[in-house]
Amino acid sequence: MTIRSNRLRRLVGARTNRGAQPKVVALGGGMGLSASLAALRRITGDLTAVVTVADDGGSSGRLRDELGVLPPGDLRKALAALCGDDDWGQTWARVIQHRFVSEGDLHGHAVGNVLIVALWEQLGDHVQALDLVGRLLGAHGRVLPMSAVPLELQAYVRGHDPARPDEVSTVAGQATVALTPGEVQSVHLVPHDPPAVPEAVEAVMDADWVVLGPGSWFSSVIPHLLVPDLLKALTETKARRVLSLNLAPQPGETDGFSPQRHLEVLARHAPKLAFDVVLADEAAVPDQSSLCDAAKRLGGTVELAPVAATDGAPKHDPELLAAAYDRIFRMHGRIGPWR
Repeated sequence: MTIRSNRLRRLVGARTNRGAQPKVVALGGGMGLSASLAALRRITGDLTAVVTVADDGGSSGRLRDELGVLPPGDLRKALAALCGDDDWGQTWARVIQHRFVSEGDLHGHAVGNVLIVALWEQLGDHVQALDLVGRLLGAHGRVLPMSAVPLELQAYVRGHDPARPDEVSTVAGQATVALTPGEVQSVHLVPHDPPAVPEAVEAVMDADWVVLGPGSWFSSVIPHLLVPDLLKALTETKARRVLSLNLAPQPGETDGFSPQRHLEVLARHAPKLAFDVVLADEAAVPDQSSLCDAAKRLGGTVELAPVAATDGAPKHDPELLAAAYDRIFRMHGRIGPWR
Protein backbone atom coordinates (compact mmCIF):
# COMPACT_ATOMS: atom_id res chain seq x y z
CA MET A 1 0.00 0.00 0.00
CA THR A 2 1.38 3.43 -0.92
CA ILE A 3 2.00 6.26 1.51
CA ARG A 4 -0.77 8.34 -0.03
CA SER A 5 -3.17 5.37 0.27
CA ASN A 6 -2.39 5.14 3.99
CA ARG A 7 -2.92 8.88 4.45
CA LEU A 8 -6.24 8.83 2.61
CA ARG A 9 -7.45 5.84 4.62
CA ARG A 10 -6.59 7.69 7.85
CA LEU A 11 -8.58 10.73 6.70
CA VAL A 12 -11.57 8.61 5.74
CA GLY A 13 -11.33 6.53 8.89
CA ALA A 14 -11.29 9.60 11.10
CA ARG A 15 -14.28 11.09 9.34
CA THR A 16 -16.23 7.82 9.42
CA ASN A 17 -15.53 7.30 13.12
CA ARG A 18 -16.94 10.67 14.07
CA GLY A 19 -19.93 10.23 11.76
CA ALA A 20 -18.94 13.34 9.82
CA GLN A 21 -19.56 12.28 6.23
CA PRO A 22 -20.84 14.91 3.81
CA LYS A 23 -23.76 14.20 1.51
CA VAL A 24 -22.28 14.51 -1.98
CA VAL A 25 -24.00 14.55 -5.37
CA ALA A 26 -21.83 14.17 -8.49
CA LEU A 27 -23.20 15.03 -11.92
CA GLY A 28 -21.83 14.11 -15.32
CA GLY A 29 -21.46 11.14 -17.60
CA GLY A 30 -18.98 8.77 -19.16
CA MET A 31 -15.42 8.38 -17.97
CA GLY A 32 -15.26 11.84 -16.38
CA LEU A 33 -18.05 11.05 -13.94
CA SER A 34 -16.55 7.61 -13.32
CA ALA A 35 -13.26 9.24 -12.29
CA SER A 36 -15.06 11.55 -9.88
CA LEU A 37 -17.10 8.72 -8.36
CA ALA A 38 -14.06 6.46 -7.94
CA ALA A 39 -12.51 9.29 -5.91
CA LEU A 40 -15.57 10.39 -3.95
CA ARG A 41 -16.52 6.88 -2.78
CA ARG A 42 -13.18 6.85 -0.95
CA ILE A 43 -14.12 9.80 1.25
CA THR A 44 -17.86 9.58 1.87
CA GLY A 45 -20.46 6.88 2.31
CA ASP A 46 -23.31 9.21 1.30
CA LEU A 47 -22.85 9.60 -2.45
CA THR A 48 -25.32 9.98 -5.32
CA ALA A 49 -24.48 10.07 -9.03
CA VAL A 50 -26.80 11.91 -11.42
CA VAL A 51 -26.09 10.78 -14.97
CA THR A 52 -26.77 12.17 -18.44
CA VAL A 53 -29.14 10.15 -20.67
CA ALA A 54 -28.47 11.54 -24.15
CA ASP A 55 -26.05 8.87 -25.40
CA ASP A 56 -26.98 7.52 -28.82
CA GLY A 57 -23.90 5.56 -29.83
CA GLY A 58 -22.60 2.02 -29.41
CA SER A 59 -24.45 -0.55 -27.32
CA SER A 60 -26.53 2.14 -25.59
CA GLY A 61 -27.67 3.60 -28.87
CA ARG A 62 -28.64 0.20 -30.24
CA LEU A 63 -30.70 -0.68 -27.15
CA ARG A 64 -32.27 2.76 -27.19
CA ASP A 65 -33.27 2.44 -30.86
CA GLU A 66 -34.53 -1.13 -30.56
CA LEU A 67 -36.38 -0.92 -27.24
CA GLY A 68 -37.10 2.78 -26.73
CA VAL A 69 -35.30 2.80 -23.36
CA LEU A 70 -32.95 5.24 -21.69
CA PRO A 71 -29.37 4.72 -22.85
CA PRO A 72 -27.88 2.58 -20.04
CA GLY A 73 -24.15 2.93 -20.80
CA ASP A 74 -23.21 5.93 -18.66
CA LEU A 75 -25.38 4.60 -15.83
CA ARG A 76 -23.49 1.30 -16.05
CA LYS A 77 -20.12 3.08 -15.94
CA ALA A 78 -21.19 5.01 -12.86
CA LEU A 79 -22.24 1.80 -11.09
CA ALA A 80 -18.92 0.17 -11.97
CA ALA A 81 -17.02 3.16 -10.58
CA LEU A 82 -18.91 2.83 -7.29
CA CYS A 83 -17.93 -0.81 -6.86
CA GLY A 84 -15.60 -1.47 -3.93
CA ASP A 85 -11.96 -2.51 -4.10
CA ASP A 86 -12.67 -5.94 -2.57
CA ASP A 87 -13.00 -9.14 -4.65
CA TRP A 88 -16.81 -8.86 -4.80
CA GLY A 89 -16.77 -5.28 -6.02
CA GLN A 90 -14.00 -5.71 -8.55
CA THR A 91 -15.47 -8.95 -9.93
CA TRP A 92 -18.85 -7.33 -10.49
CA ALA A 93 -17.24 -4.22 -11.97
CA ARG A 94 -15.52 -6.41 -14.56
CA VAL A 95 -18.70 -8.40 -15.23
CA ILE A 96 -20.96 -5.44 -15.95
CA GLN A 97 -18.27 -3.78 -18.06
CA HIS A 98 -17.68 -6.96 -20.08
CA ARG A 99 -18.58 -6.70 -23.77
CA PHE A 100 -19.60 -9.64 -25.89
CA VAL A 101 -17.48 -10.44 -28.94
CA SER A 102 -19.30 -12.41 -31.60
CA GLU A 103 -20.40 -12.52 -35.20
CA GLY A 104 -24.02 -11.92 -34.18
CA ASP A 105 -26.33 -9.30 -32.72
CA LEU A 106 -24.78 -9.45 -29.25
CA HIS A 107 -21.44 -8.17 -30.52
CA GLY A 108 -20.39 -5.03 -28.65
CA HIS A 109 -23.16 -5.13 -26.08
CA ALA A 110 -22.06 -4.67 -22.47
CA VAL A 111 -23.41 -7.15 -19.90
CA GLY A 112 -24.38 -4.31 -17.57
CA ASN A 113 -26.38 -2.56 -20.28
CA VAL A 114 -28.45 -5.69 -20.90
CA LEU A 115 -28.92 -6.30 -17.16
CA ILE A 116 -30.10 -2.74 -16.50
CA VAL A 117 -32.55 -2.75 -19.41
CA ALA A 118 -33.91 -6.17 -18.35
CA LEU A 119 -34.63 -4.84 -14.86
CA TRP A 120 -36.27 -1.72 -16.29
CA GLU A 121 -38.61 -3.96 -18.25
CA GLN A 122 -39.24 -6.25 -15.26
CA LEU A 123 -39.83 -3.53 -12.67
CA GLY A 124 -41.12 -0.69 -14.81
CA ASP A 125 -39.21 1.81 -12.67
CA HIS A 126 -35.85 3.32 -13.61
CA VAL A 127 -34.80 4.27 -10.10
CA GLN A 128 -35.89 1.05 -8.42
CA ALA A 129 -34.05 -1.01 -11.02
CA LEU A 130 -30.81 0.95 -10.67
CA ASP A 131 -31.02 0.71 -6.88
CA LEU A 132 -31.38 -3.08 -7.23
CA VAL A 133 -28.31 -3.31 -9.48
CA GLY A 134 -26.42 -1.18 -6.99
CA ARG A 135 -27.30 -3.57 -4.16
CA LEU A 136 -26.20 -6.56 -6.24
CA LEU A 137 -22.85 -4.92 -6.94
CA GLY A 138 -22.38 -3.62 -3.40
CA ALA A 139 -22.03 -0.14 -4.90
CA HIS A 140 -20.78 2.58 -2.56
CA GLY A 141 -23.45 5.05 -3.57
CA ARG A 142 -26.60 5.53 -5.61
CA VAL A 143 -26.96 6.07 -9.36
CA LEU A 144 -29.84 8.09 -10.86
CA PRO A 145 -30.62 9.25 -14.40
CA MET A 146 -31.04 13.00 -14.75
CA SER A 147 -34.27 12.48 -16.71
CA ALA A 148 -36.67 9.56 -17.18
CA VAL A 149 -37.02 10.14 -20.93
CA PRO A 150 -34.36 9.52 -23.61
CA LEU A 151 -32.91 12.83 -24.75
CA GLU A 152 -31.31 13.95 -27.98
CA LEU A 153 -28.35 16.30 -27.80
CA GLN A 154 -28.14 18.92 -30.54
CA ALA A 155 -25.38 21.43 -31.09
CA TYR A 156 -24.78 24.55 -33.11
CA VAL A 157 -21.38 23.93 -34.69
CA ARG A 158 -19.23 26.25 -36.76
CA GLY A 159 -17.35 24.43 -39.50
CA HIS A 160 -18.88 20.98 -39.01
CA ASP A 161 -18.48 20.66 -42.76
CA PRO A 162 -14.76 21.38 -43.38
CA ALA A 163 -15.66 22.63 -46.84
CA ARG A 164 -17.69 25.44 -45.19
CA PRO A 165 -15.51 26.53 -42.21
CA ASP A 166 -17.56 29.65 -41.39
CA GLU A 167 -21.01 28.06 -41.63
CA VAL A 168 -22.91 27.32 -38.41
CA SER A 169 -25.06 24.21 -38.68
CA THR A 170 -27.14 22.05 -36.34
CA VAL A 171 -25.55 18.72 -35.47
CA ALA A 172 -27.75 16.08 -33.87
CA GLY A 173 -26.75 13.21 -31.61
CA GLN A 174 -24.25 12.98 -28.76
CA ALA A 175 -21.94 10.63 -30.65
CA THR A 176 -21.79 13.03 -33.62
CA VAL A 177 -21.34 16.13 -31.46
CA ALA A 178 -18.47 14.48 -29.57
CA LEU A 179 -16.55 13.87 -32.80
CA THR A 180 -17.34 16.99 -34.78
CA PRO A 181 -14.34 18.51 -36.59
CA GLY A 182 -15.93 21.94 -36.13
CA GLU A 183 -16.22 24.29 -33.15
CA VAL A 184 -19.23 23.74 -30.88
CA GLN A 185 -20.96 27.04 -30.15
CA SER A 186 -23.75 25.81 -27.86
CA VAL A 187 -25.87 22.75 -27.15
CA HIS A 188 -29.52 22.09 -26.36
CA LEU A 189 -31.73 19.09 -25.66
CA VAL A 190 -34.70 17.62 -27.49
CA PRO A 191 -37.25 17.74 -25.99
CA HIS A 192 -36.34 21.26 -24.86
CA ASP A 193 -38.12 21.01 -21.49
CA PRO A 194 -37.32 17.47 -20.27
CA PRO A 195 -38.59 16.37 -16.86
CA ALA A 196 -35.99 15.74 -14.18
CA VAL A 197 -36.07 12.56 -12.12
CA PRO A 198 -37.58 13.71 -8.79
CA GLU A 199 -35.04 11.71 -6.76
CA ALA A 200 -32.21 13.54 -8.54
CA VAL A 201 -33.70 16.94 -7.70
CA GLU A 202 -34.22 15.84 -4.10
CA ALA A 203 -30.64 14.63 -3.81
CA VAL A 204 -29.26 17.96 -5.06
CA MET A 205 -31.46 19.94 -2.69
CA ASP A 206 -30.42 17.78 0.28
CA ALA A 207 -26.69 17.70 -0.48
CA ASP A 208 -23.81 19.25 1.40
CA TRP A 209 -21.66 19.34 -1.74
CA VAL A 210 -22.48 19.13 -5.44
CA VAL A 211 -19.70 18.21 -7.88
CA LEU A 212 -20.06 18.93 -11.61
CA GLY A 213 -17.44 17.50 -13.98
CA PRO A 214 -14.97 16.46 -15.13
CA GLY A 215 -16.10 15.02 -18.44
CA SER A 216 -17.02 15.79 -22.03
CA TRP A 217 -18.00 19.43 -21.61
CA PHE A 218 -20.78 19.74 -24.16
CA SER A 219 -22.11 16.17 -24.11
CA SER A 220 -21.78 15.11 -20.45
CA VAL A 221 -21.41 18.20 -18.23
CA ILE A 222 -23.53 21.01 -19.70
CA PRO A 223 -26.61 18.79 -20.45
CA HIS A 224 -27.40 18.76 -16.71
CA LEU A 225 -27.91 22.50 -16.90
CA LEU A 226 -30.46 22.10 -19.72
CA VAL A 227 -32.99 20.20 -17.58
CA PRO A 228 -35.04 23.05 -16.03
CA ASP A 229 -35.94 21.44 -12.69
CA LEU A 230 -32.39 20.17 -12.22
CA LEU A 231 -30.89 23.57 -13.01
CA LYS A 232 -33.35 25.18 -10.58
CA ALA A 233 -32.22 22.74 -7.87
CA LEU A 234 -28.54 23.38 -8.62
CA THR A 235 -29.15 27.12 -8.39
CA GLU A 236 -31.26 27.06 -5.23
CA THR A 237 -29.59 24.29 -3.19
CA LYS A 238 -27.81 25.31 0.01
CA ALA A 239 -25.04 22.86 -0.92
CA ARG A 240 -21.63 24.18 -1.86
CA ARG A 241 -20.72 23.58 -5.50
CA VAL A 242 -17.47 22.33 -7.05
CA LEU A 243 -16.67 22.52 -10.76
CA SER A 244 -14.02 19.92 -11.57
CA LEU A 245 -12.08 20.65 -14.76
CA ASN A 246 -10.65 18.28 -17.33
CA LEU A 247 -6.95 17.62 -17.65
CA ALA A 248 -6.85 18.39 -21.38
CA PRO A 249 -9.16 19.64 -24.15
CA GLN A 250 -11.25 16.89 -25.72
CA PRO A 251 -10.61 16.28 -29.42
CA GLY A 252 -13.70 17.30 -31.34
CA GLU A 253 -15.69 18.99 -28.55
CA THR A 254 -13.21 21.39 -26.99
CA ASP A 255 -10.12 21.49 -29.20
CA GLY A 256 -8.11 24.59 -28.35
CA PHE A 257 -10.16 25.44 -25.24
CA SER A 258 -8.29 26.98 -22.32
CA PRO A 259 -9.45 26.07 -18.80
CA GLN A 260 -11.08 29.49 -18.43
CA ARG A 261 -12.96 29.09 -21.71
CA HIS A 262 -14.61 25.98 -20.27
CA LEU A 263 -16.01 28.21 -17.50
CA GLU A 264 -17.14 30.88 -19.95
CA VAL A 265 -19.01 28.35 -22.09
CA LEU A 266 -20.73 26.87 -19.05
CA ALA A 267 -21.76 30.33 -17.85
CA ARG A 268 -23.38 31.09 -21.21
CA HIS A 269 -25.60 28.03 -20.80
CA ALA A 270 -26.46 28.74 -17.14
CA PRO A 271 -25.72 32.40 -16.34
CA LYS A 272 -27.32 32.31 -12.87
CA LEU A 273 -25.41 29.25 -11.62
CA ALA A 274 -22.56 29.98 -9.21
CA PHE A 275 -19.73 27.77 -7.98
CA ASP A 276 -17.78 27.94 -4.73
CA VAL A 277 -14.68 26.12 -5.95
CA VAL A 278 -13.13 25.37 -9.33
CA LEU A 279 -10.76 22.39 -9.09
CA ALA A 280 -7.96 22.02 -11.64
CA ASP A 281 -4.61 20.31 -12.01
CA GLU A 282 -1.85 22.92 -11.87
CA ALA A 283 -0.03 21.33 -14.80
CA ALA A 284 -3.15 21.78 -16.96
CA VAL A 285 -3.47 25.53 -16.24
CA PRO A 286 -0.99 27.61 -18.24
CA ASP A 287 -2.61 30.93 -17.23
CA GLN A 288 -3.63 30.78 -13.57
CA SER A 289 -4.58 34.45 -13.39
CA SER A 290 -7.12 34.17 -16.22
CA LEU A 291 -8.63 31.06 -14.67
CA CYS A 292 -8.94 32.80 -11.29
CA ASP A 293 -10.69 35.74 -12.97
CA ALA A 294 -13.13 33.38 -14.72
CA ALA A 295 -13.80 31.51 -11.47
CA LYS A 296 -14.41 34.79 -9.65
CA ARG A 297 -17.08 35.70 -12.22
CA LEU A 298 -18.80 32.43 -11.26
CA GLY A 299 -18.58 33.38 -7.59
CA GLY A 300 -15.78 31.00 -6.69
CA THR A 301 -12.10 30.47 -6.13
CA VAL A 302 -9.61 28.15 -7.81
CA GLU A 303 -8.05 25.16 -6.07
CA LEU A 304 -5.00 23.72 -7.82
CA ALA A 305 -3.99 20.18 -6.93
CA PRO A 306 -2.05 17.31 -8.51
CA VAL A 307 -4.91 15.05 -9.62
CA ALA A 308 -3.54 13.54 -12.84
CA ALA A 309 -2.33 9.97 -13.21
CA THR A 310 1.44 9.76 -12.84
CA ASP A 311 1.88 7.77 -16.06
CA GLY A 312 1.39 10.90 -18.15
CA ALA A 313 -2.02 9.91 -19.54
CA PRO A 314 -4.71 12.64 -19.43
CA LYS A 315 -6.77 10.85 -16.80
CA HIS A 316 -7.44 11.46 -13.12
CA ASP A 317 -5.82 9.39 -10.41
CA PRO A 318 -8.62 8.27 -8.02
CA GLU A 319 -6.54 8.63 -4.86
CA LEU A 320 -5.09 12.01 -5.77
CA LEU A 321 -8.52 13.28 -6.81
CA ALA A 322 -9.99 11.92 -3.56
CA ALA A 323 -7.36 13.79 -1.55
CA ALA A 324 -8.17 17.00 -3.43
CA TYR A 325 -11.93 16.65 -2.84
CA ASP A 326 -11.34 15.81 0.81
CA ARG A 327 -9.24 18.92 1.31
CA ILE A 328 -11.85 21.10 -0.44
CA PHE A 329 -14.67 19.69 1.67
CA ARG A 330 -12.73 20.33 4.88
CA MET A 331 -11.34 23.76 4.00
CA HIS A 332 -14.40 25.25 2.30
CA GLY A 333 -17.23 23.46 4.05
CA ARG A 334 -18.60 23.27 7.53
CA ILE A 335 -16.39 21.74 10.19
CA GLY A 336 -17.85 18.29 11.00
CA PRO A 337 -20.04 16.76 12.00
CA TRP A 338 -21.87 17.58 8.80
CA ARG A 339 -25.35 16.95 10.17
